[in-house]
Amino acid sequence: MAAVDPAQALKDFKPKHEFFVGIDSDGCAFDTMGIKHRECFCPWLIAYFGLQPVAQAARECKDFADLFSKTRGGNRHKTTKRIIAELLPNHPMTKARDFTVPQYRHYFAWVEDPNSTLSNDGLQKAIEETSDPQAKKELELALAWSGRINWAIEETVKAMPPFPYVRQSLEKIQPSADVFVVSATPDEALKREWEEHDIAKYVQVIAGQEMGNKAQHLAYATTGKYQKNHVLMVGDAPGDMEAAKKNDALFYPINPGDEAQSWKRFGDEAFDKFTSGRYAGEYEEKVIAEFDAYLPELPPWEK
Repeated sequence: MAAVDPAQALKDFKPKHEFFVGIDSDGCAFDTMGIKHRECFCPWLIAYFGLQPVAQAARECKDFADLFSKTRGGNRHKTTKRIIAELLPNHPMTKARDFTVPQYRHYFAWVEDPNSTLSNDGLQKAIEETSDPQAKKELELALAWSGRINWAIEETVKAMPPFPYVRQSLEKIQPSADVFVVSATPDEALKREWEEHDIAKYVQVIAGQEMGNKAQHLAYATTGKYQKNHVLMVGDAPGDMEAAKKNDALFYPINPGDEAQSWKRFGDEAFDKFTSGRYAGEYEEKVIAEFDAYLPELPPWEK
C-alpha cells in the first residue's frame, strides 16, 4: 500500500473564492510565544546549559533572540546557539561577572550542518551515528533539554485565547477568501487550540509541521490556483514573510508587542485593500518597513 501523503489535503484543495489568506498560529493568531519562551524554554535553557550565574542576562538574551529580533520564530536549536555562542558572552552582566559561558562545540556543529534535521528525531539520529564520546554527551544534553521543553509546553501552555480582533477578522474574511492555518506547530496542538476557542470553523485547512514547512504549505495550496496578488500570508516573524515571498505572495505582519492593533488594522483596513487590489506596492512596503523596525539586528545592550 502506498504511503499517505500528509500534505494531500493542501495539494487537492480547489479554491472556493477568488482570494487566499494563510495565517500563522503561534505568536500571530494566539498569544503563545511569550509564555512558551519565558516559562518553558528559558528556565530549562539556564538549567541544562549551566547558565545559572548569569540567569538574568540569559533571560534578556532569550527574549531578544526569540521574540524581539530578526531571528524571532526561528528553530529552537538555531536560536539557542545564537544565545550561548554570540549574545550571552557579549552581555554586560556576563562581562561584569567575568563569567565564561560554557560552549558546546559538537552541538553547535550539528546545528550548523546543512545536512542536519534540527529536531528531536534529528538529534537522536546524530547521537546514534557519532563515535565521539564528547559529541554524544553534548547531543544527549541537547536532546534531554529539547524533550524537557516539549514536556513544559504541554504542562504550561493551556487555555491561551487568540489575540483581540482575531475572531472579528476571521468573521470578516471568511465570506470572501479561502482561509488556511499555515504553521510550524504540530497538527495535533494546532487543531486543539483552534477548536478549543471555536475558531477552527473559519478555516478550510489547518496545516502544521507534518504537512511540510510554511513555504511548502503555500506552494501546495495556491500554486496555479489564484491570480497574482490574490494570495496573502499573515504572520509575526521574518520566516513567515520569507515563506510568502518564496511563493510570490503578499505579506501582512502582526507586529510583536502590538498584536491587537495589528489585527484591528487588518480587519479595518488591510484586508479591504487586499481584495480591492490596493495592497501590493506602497501599502505593503509601508507595513513591512514598520514590522522590520520592531525586530532590530542588535540587542539594546550593544547599541
